[in-house]
Amino acid sequence: MTKKLLWALCLCTQWCLAQDALVASTNNSSADTTAPRFFTLGEVEVISKRQSDINGFLSAQKLQAFAKNDVSKALNLLPGVHLSAVGPRNEAMIFLRGFDLRQVPLLIDGIPVYIPYDGYVDLARFTTFDLSAVNISKGYTSVLYGPNALGGAINLVSSRPVKKFEFNGASGWQSGGYRTNINIGSNLGQFYVQAGFSKLNRDSFPLSNDFKPSKTEEGHWRNNSWSTDEKYSVKVGFTPNKKTALALSYIYQHGKKGTPVYTGTDTLNAQFKNPRFWQWPYWDKQSLYFIANTQIDSNQYIKGRLYYDKFKNQLNSYDDATYTKISRPYAFKSFYNDYTLGAIAEYGHSLWQQRDQLRATVQFKQDVHREHNEGEPERTMSDNTLTLGVENEFKITPQLLLLTGISYNNRNSLKAQDYNSTTKVVADYPSNNNDAVNIQGGLEYRLGSNNVLTASVARKTRFATTKDRYSYRMGAAIPNPDLTAEYTLNYELGYRGHFNNRLTVQGALFYSKIHNTIQMVSNVKYDSARKVWQSQLQNTGEAEFMGVEAGIEYQVIAPLKAGVNYTYVKRNNLSNPTILFTDVPEHKVFGFVQYQWKTWASLQANIEYNADRYSTTYGTKAGGFTLLNARALVPVWKYFSIEGGINNIAGVNYALVEGYPEPGRNYFVNVVYHL
Repeated sequence: MTKKLLWALCLCTQWCLAQDALVASTNNSSADTTAPRFFTLGEVEVISKRQSDINGFLSAQKLQAFAKNDVSKALNLLPGVHLSAVGPRNEAMIFLRGFDLRQVPLLIDGIPVYIPYDGYVDLARFTTFDLSAVNISKGYTSVLYGPNALGGAINLVSSRPVKKFEFNGASGWQSGGYRTNINIGSNLGQFYVQAGFSKLNRDSFPLSNDFKPSKTEEGHWRNNSWSTDEKYSVKVGFTPNKKTALALSYIYQHGKKGTPVYTGTDTLNAQFKNPRFWQWPYWDKQSLYFIANTQIDSNQYIKGRLYYDKFKNQLNSYDDATYTKISRPYAFKSFYNDYTLGAIAEYGHSLWQQRDQLRATVQFKQDVHREHNEGEPERTMSDNTLTLGVENEFKITPQLLLLTGISYNNRNSLKAQDYNSTTKVVADYPSNNNDAVNIQGGLEYRLGSNNVLTASVARKTRFATTKDRYSYRMGAAIPNPDLTAEYTLNYELGYRGHFNNRLTVQGALFYSKIHNTIQMVSNVKYDSARKVWQSQLQNTGEAEFMGVEAGIEYQVIAPLKAGVNYTYVKRNNLSNPTILFTDVPEHKVFGFVQYQWKTWASLQANIEYNADRYSTTYGTKAGGFTLLNARALVPVWKYFSIEGGINNIAGVNYALVEGYPEPGRNYFVNVVYHL
């Protein structure tokens, strides 16, 4: 179906729906994972344990109530999570208890999603419109998530239809752009089909009135901050009987974006004298995956996943801010053409009258990264990764649960090619491989039916990425193919409790000691031709992350709900204290109030505070800030509602990375429809 047909379908349906029904309220933040709309095949852990986990679970209703259109901003609602950005690349990312996305894998329905070259993923490119839930695992993380879950894991769970025909979505305007999304589904019993389309377009975003113009940015509307993201998804499911469920899903994401130029005052930053004029003509990702689950008998099941994930992009580096010529030495066109092919098998067995739950997994994937600049030959880098894991949940008493898990991971390089721009020769690096073992244990003690205490310790690992091992970092570093896995010991004490079906309280103390940390070591080799010292990534570091997170939600009266969460994270570089950790403030507070006025309107307001944070390892800071946001939804006619809101109401001039200001006061208005 072409884009024009999808747009026509969206607009036509908005004005043709006509029956008697009220729009379903979108301000309900409870997590109801027992509803059929929750795609259970997309689970990784036993989600029922986290149905009311306000510290690690987001329902579709909560995503809608807080008007979070992309995954990065959605995750920022939770304690332990810090929203950050890669300013020079205009990428959104998060840190979980101080760990970045290379150490906290992102999954969709249990399928790992990332860029094979560097292990990161731009979360701003992932919209939330077709999700039924977002689940974060912290501390004690199931081995079923696979390798590299050093600091936790994030699983995005898609939705599935409930009725014979469903249609919902929204279209509207936002400051500097527009959005639209539609989801269509049909459940015919044994068969169901779900399809979705979304588009987010932004020509530019407004800057705060307090922003002071610089030589690279005059203010008002941020230069080169445009972006477009389109997403198409189709899922077909088949349940031939009560014991077997099958689903085939396809997702296509097409993005393109500009990168705003550095506007800061840090003279040590290379961008200060030599700003980057970058644009991505395309950032495309395709995912095809098949999931099957068979209940062998009342005590055993087998689940399998097969997936193919493809990523292609183009980066253009221009001569100047006109973005027209690519002729200077620093200007180039770069191309990536990557894919991941993988399989996951999972087996579960209940023993001892359901007291003992055993689960095992075998996972295999092949990552292939292919890159070249225009006029150069293509180079290939590829790895195989194998995971074998077993975990167990044993109910010692009705109140006390023992958790154990162990996994073995192996990464083996297949090919790694190096290009010498002087001799024009492509050569092979020697092969390399690395083994890693994860082991963990925990206790969960129930004080009655509504209060739970947890304690856990886990040894978790992360393999060095292709970029870690082979990148020259634009001539500033030398490769190190023999980098080994870094590992951490994670300790956690936690509590969650519910009182009178109105009050939910949760909290955790955590400490991580990271060993074999991959850190940049300066002055390793002298480049006599360029007369500069080059650095190298090495396994030389030790560090510790520690902190507290807490959350509380209270149903004050039937229509009024309020909540607040707090995160404290302290990160210490034990090996070299002069090299500072970046992008994570020590303190973060998020609070909200929601009010549902019968069926007439829902109102939500929230406030977020972030302390200052380091933007460079040598001490440059992005200042602290406080943001106020609000959103309202009013049903207007049958299936239609009007949604509107203001972000950054006070128009605060703030940045997540020094020199890259975030949007000032901005608005949105949408027509929301639901059949």
